[in-house]
Amino acid sequence: MLFRDIVALIRHLLGDDYLEEVNEEAIQPYIKVAPVRLPTVARLLYEHKDLYFDYLACITGIDNGPAAGSMEVLYHLFSIPYEHALVVKVEVARNREGEPLPEVPTVSDIWRTADWHEREIYDLLGIRFTGHPDLRRILLPADWQGHPLRKDYQAQETYHGITVKAENPPEDPFQA
Repeated sequence: MLFRDIVALIRHLLGDDYLEEVNEEAIQPYIKVAPVRLPTVARLLYEHKDLYFDYLACITGIDNGPAAGSMEVLYHLFSIPYEHALVVKVEVARNREGEPLPEVPTVSDIWRTADWHEREIYDLLGIRFTGHPDLRRILLPADWQGHPLRKDYQAQETYHGITVKAENPPEDPFQA
């Protein structure tokens, strides 16, 4: 099934208002949906007999930075039996210091592999996945401050008496 056929089927079954954006010209063509619409779209992509996106390869979290004021979550889906692929994008407003974390509904009840991907994004970018069965840090200690993959992240000076941030970091060999 071609990208345009997948989009047409989604529009036919759910309506135009479920798709905020469709980009067939991107390197990886994608559809963009509102966070509130994600569970319905994801369930359709997984359960519909002509789509059957049975494999969630990865979830990518992106911080577009404070100036853009947004963050994105990209779902890379494949149908193994039908050999088609799709990227689903969700965009959320980036929170400021002291505000609640941005939220996206979990898809871990549809694709089990989402469990760890969502935990990693939560840990490193600070996007909360509502409805997740065990949303806690996966790479950093539970009491770590901040989310290191945010563009404005400031590393702690110390962690439990251990120096974390080097005073004179080594030069980046790739910056010539």
